[in-house]
Amino acid sequence: MIKERGIKKLKHQARRLSIREGIFSSAKISFGDRFIHPFAIAINTSNPLVALLTSISGLLGPLSQLFSSQWFERYPRKKIVLLSVFIESLAWLPFITIAILFSLGILTNILPVLLLFSFSIYIIMANASHPHWFSWIGDLVDEEYRGRWFSKRNLLNGVFSVVLAILASIFLDYFKRINLAMIGFAILFSLALISRLISWFILKKQYEPKLSFKKENYFSFWEFLKKAPKNNFGRFTIFRALFAFAGAISGAVWAIYLLRYLGFSYSVYMIILISEVIFSLLLIGLWGNFADKYGNYKLLIVTTIFLPIVPILWILHPSPIYMIFVPALIGGLAWGGFALAIGNFIYDNVGKQKRSLAVSYYNMLWGIGVCAGASVAALLIKYLPSFIFEPIILMFLIAAIARMIIVAWWIPKIKEVRKTEKLTLKKLKKTLIKDIKPTLMEEAHQIISLGHYLKK
Repeated sequence: MIKERGIKKLKHQARRLSIREGIFSSAKISFGDRFIHPFAIAINTSNPLVALLTSISGLLGPLSQLFSSQWFERYPRKKIVLLSVFIESLAWLPFITIAILFSLGILTNILPVLLLFSFSIYIIMANASHPHWFSWIGDLVDEEYRGRWFSKRNLLNGVFSVVLAILASIFLDYFKRINLAMIGFAILFSLALISRLISWFILKKQYEPKLSFKKENYFSFWEFLKKAPKNNFGRFTIFRALFAFAGAISGAVWAIYLLRYLGFSYSVYMIILISEVIFSLLLIGLWGNFADKYGNYKLLIVTTIFLPIVPILWILHPSPIYMIFVPALIGGLAWGGFALAIGNFIYDNVGKQKRSLAVSYYNMLWGIGVCAGASVAALLIKYLPSFIFEPIILMFLIAAIARMIIVAWWIPKIKEVRKTEKLTLKKLKKTLIKDIKPTLMEEAHQIISLGHYLKK
């Protein structure tokens, strides 16, 4: 009993540290990841190469996870995560160097290719730790409140991410106005490096529950593929991969559409991008409670009703105000619930012994989908002829139709695996209408009390 209390306390402390770590990880994304595509456009990277950045991310990230999952039986999860995160933080140095070289006019013709190579290294290191971190954090959070805890973590991290990204875009626009945009990028990437190092330092303090690996729990990627159509998690993985494929067709040219096609500034671009994140945070607590009560599968159904139409909404009007309050609002609310359901669905369907392998294989198929979709986007934007619509507009239409077909075909093939309350139309209305106000008040209270929460 005493030992159990001690472990419970260690897990509680680890969850608090995880939220702090997530804040600095979010800062890294706000200062770094969100500005990779704008940086590529700023150094005169061609449209197909910009689209290939998404393709590289989709292919090399999951391949890295697939390779690192082989370390699961040989090394502790914490050791793998710490090594990967440390090298990932140093991987920002080449980006800083490229920005400085471009500002000095050195090797400008080959810098886009160097960027692709540097981005590839970064993606490999940024993804190597994910299966092990996913397994580790899953052992720290009990099943009965997993939805609520992850919604709280996502909310607090998201608030920091939003504020920092907006400040970073204003900062970058200022440097662009004084003809020092590359110096601005270099400073932001330096902040990304520092943020990830702080994240690494916090991870060192975090408790890791022991997990003994048994060889009978190992299964190869090919075994997973053979069985995928015959089991619930496999069908879910196929759906996610195909949905990622459809999303990448428009997602790969998203920055091109806003920055080159519509000519928005970095601040406007980031405000539109971040507005979707803000709206996703508004109902994250509601989605967490919904998932705990009615199940993650039902949450998938609700959110995938709206997601297929979002690419069409983006191209209906070029006004930033419209983009913020129509597609970003609808997409943000739906994506917030969708992302929460996806993560928790994996925990529900896979035991902790097999979780690290399963999530690496899941991400491998997801990555193949992203890579294929982004590669198709790179070809379409280069070779698609202008007819009734501009090629980039037609790509958003294609992405929307593909999403609709995939959702209609695959969602009915997936099922809930844990006992949940029956969801009726009356309960759904109550959740989506009557429960919104108390949820928003609760999330506002969490944000206000954030400082006190982090001091403990």
